[in-house]
Amino acid sequence: MGIEETLDMMDDMLDKAVNVPFTNKKSLIDVEKMRELVEEIRLNTPREIKQARDLVNDRKTIINDAKNEASAIIARAEQRAAALISQQEIVRQATQKANEINAAAQEQTKELRDMTNKYVDNMLTKVEELLSNDIIDVRKARSALKQTIK
Repeated sequence: MGIEETLDMMDDMLDKAVNVPFTNKKSLIDVEKMRELVEEIRLNTPREIKQARDLVNDRKTIINDAKNEASAIIARAEQRAAALISQQEIVRQATQKANEINAAAQEQTKELRDMTNKYVDNMLTKVEELLSNDIIDVRKARSALKQTIK
C-alpha cells in the first residue's frame, strides 16, 4: 500500500471516529490501527525518496547520452570535412555544415538538459509536497492521538 492510500485510510478513521460526549470535539479511534498506518507510511517513505533519486540519475543519463550523441555528430562532421579537403569551396561548405551541426547538437543538448531539469524539478517538487503533506498529516494524527489520551 502506498503513502497516499495509507493517509486516506487514516483520514477515514478520523472521519469515522466516535465523538466523546462533553469533551469539546474529542473522538475515540483505534490507536493500534492508527499506529499500523503510521508505520506503513514510515515503511513507504524511503521508496518515494528512492524514486526521486532514480529520476535524478535518469536525468544524468539523458544528459550524458545527449553529449555522446553530440560528440558523435561532431566527429562525423569532422570526418566528412577532412575527406573533402581537395577543393577549397567544398572545404568551406563542409566546415560551415559542421558548425551548423555542432550548433544544432549543442542546442538540442541544452533543450534536453532544460527539459530534463524542469521534469526532475517538477517531480522533486511533487515528492516534496507529498512528504510535506505526509508530515503535516502525521503531526495532526499525533496531535489528535495526544488529545484522545488526555
